[in-house]
Amino acid sequence: MNKYQYKVQGVDYEVEIEEVEGNIAKVNVNGIPFEVEMQQPINAAKHPTIVKPKVQAPVQPAAQPQATAPSGPAISAAPVSSGSGNPVKAPLPGTITSVQVKVGDRVNTGDVVVVLEAMKMQNNIEAEQSGTVTAIKVNPGDSVMEGSVLLTIG
Repeated sequence: MNKYQYKVQGVDYEVEIEEVEGNIAKVNVNGIPFEVEMQQPINAAKHPTIVKPKVQAPVQPAAQPQATAPSGPAISAAPVSSGSGNPVKAPLPGTITSVQVKVGDRVNTGDVVVVLEAMKMQNNIEAEQSGTVTAIKVNPGDSVMEGSVLLTIG
């Protein structure tokens, strides 16, 4: 269950997502239950998953174009760039804790590409398709809103 607090035109709403199945979400808004029909089913890859560590250790780039605060391994220090391909979007608002790929990396469907902290929980954002990372739009420490483009895969 995920809980969110929203303010719409000065009115506070507490939204609790109980269950999502296909394109139907069961939610409570200020304690009132609703069934919400979404335009598209939510991809299971957008939900937190447990990830097994990879055998090969990530390699930090030798030269970084800009100074960044040290964070976890495999953080891309690449500047925000535009790229062609399909966007990977934030499924919920939060803070980027790490970017697991860099521009030019080959990813497969289900690979973790970004870790997003939301409500004190780490959420692994996975690639929804196989391809090559063409652009990274975020850096560790960035705050993002739901639907923000994190990176593109072409």
